[in-house]
Amino acid sequence: MDIINLIIFLAVGALAGWLAGIIMKGRGFGAIGNIIVGIVGAVLGGFVFGFLGITTGSLLGSIIMATIGAVMLLFVISLVKKS
Repeated sequence: MDIINLIIFLAVGALAGWLAGIIMKGRGFGAIGNIIVGIVGAVLGGFVFGFLGITTGSLLGSIIMATIGAVMLLFVISLVKKS
């Protein structure tokens, strides 16, 4: 992975984390929090999408997949925090 791919990966993670924060809580988590939530969400979304046989080939598809994964992550976290 070269530096450009790393920057794109972090930017997609930050954007996905920010979008998930807006969808789930109405606000973001700060730059570092958004990146972490987005990256973990991207991994979770990639696993779920792969399990379902869905592929994303574009940057927009990657952002959508990471955002869906991040929303799922935040949903599970909110369930754990409530109990």
